[in-house]
Amino acid sequence: MSEPLVIAPYDSAWPQCFETERELLERVLVPWLDGGVHHVGSTAVPGLAAKPIVDMIAGVRDLDEARSAFGPLLDEGYASTPHRPGIAHHFSKLSPRSSELGYGLHLTEPGSDLWRERLAFREALRADPSIVREYEALKVRLAADHTTDIAAYTAGKRAF
Repeated sequence: MSEPLVIAPYDSAWPQCFETERELLERVLVPWLDGGVHHVGSTAVPGLAAKPIVDMIAGVRDLDEARSAFGPLLDEGYASTPHRPGIAHHFSKLSPRSSELGYGLHLTEPGSDLWRERLAFREALRADPSIVREYEALKVRLAADHTTDIAAYTAGKRAF
């Protein structure tokens, strides 16, 4: 049985956790990186409750060439967890318990649909506290409705 989804109150340590991981990823991904490593997702929005997973997006020059990064990322504890193949490579570095901090990483080309939507969504949330409250309420409700079904939880957020 899967552990229940955890929506944790905002933690002011999340930005520093991102910065530490960004420094690591910039060293690991230097042969492929183009566009930097950015903090996206709910943990990138001050005050927003979130699953304790620091989501990141890294721009790479060429998606096919970036397959060579799989080994170095594996060496750093990341596992390939496919999501939106053809647009991005996705990796997870998760803790043993869902209540502990983990990391998600998309490698994609700058300017891809995924790149634009993730950065635009983060900026929209950062700019409007009313959207943050509305999005947080949706996340809390979905987590209660889909306690162990991460796919249903994620699908429920998509329209927002």
